[in-house]
Amino acid sequence: MFPASAPAARLMVVGAAVLFSTGGAAIKATTLTGWQAASARSLVAAVALLILLPESRRGWSWRVLPVASAYAATLILFVLANKLTTSANTIFLQSTAPAYLLLLGPLLLHERIRRADVWLAAMLAAGMVLLFRGTDTPLRTASNPPLGNLLAAASGFTYALTLTGLRWLARKSTDNSALATVAAGNALVFLFALPQAWPVMAWSNTDLTVILYLGCIQIAAAYWLLTRGMRVTRAFETSAFLLVEPVLNPFWSWLTHGERPSGWGLTGGALILAATVASILASGRQPRASAAAER
Repeated sequence: MFPASAPAARLMVVGAAVLFSTGGAAIKATTLTGWQAASARSLVAAVALLILLPESRRGWSWRVLPVASAYAATLILFVLANKLTTSANTIFLQSTAPAYLLLLGPLLLHERIRRADVWLAAMLAAGMVLLFRGTDTPLRTASNPPLGNLLAAASGFTYALTLTGLRWLARKSTDNSALATVAAGNALVFLFALPQAWPVMAWSNTDLTVILYLGCIQIAAAYWLLTRGMRVTRAFETSAFLLVEPVLNPFWSWLTHGERPSGWGLTGGALILAATVASILASGRQPRASAAAER
């Protein structure tokens, strides 16, 4: 069912971004290991996506597999990083994906590099340096910030691979394979992370509730809202509204866990957000396939 109006569609996209933004705080609320949380979350998400979104059952082909693999790596790295470093660092470092796209675009898609892209990459790299500069001290909710930061930075690279792959799929197929990629990626996470998740100890009611929330609401319901809102909103609007995610993500972790990013981290995150906003304003639009591949 399509949104009744443009305002309703915009609210759907913003709602999706808000749900996406709760991932870091929710992952930290479980007593499960990163591998256990990643595997269980994605199992629930894959099932929920296939049930809630008929589009996720269409567009499957061999081309989906390599892109879904990159997306699966992104999901795993995101969960593992959230267990080790702050939510702020995790989401901001993942948001440096456009810097990697500067290299991957020309290499894999033969896209030209613009002067504005070089400035964007420089700002993102500077923000990344500041993020690594300010989080060496372990916290209750961030037990190994240096390792977590490395994993988060790696998730930025795999996320860039995912976005590149979605562009490639859009060129090679008349079917929209973005949601098929999301469903397949979550299924791959479950299968790959499951051996690392053993032995599985007894789950608390909180763990079960959080995993069901992450799979059904934070992923599946968010995609339901996003895909329907995107049918009406312009790509430029969608990109702008999705910036709510990196803004709110650290807030939820501070509110629920008292996790406070360092001053350096906040400065680096602000620089990354500023670079992203500048890129959106300069381009005026963002590919819809890219927007459909959030966590």
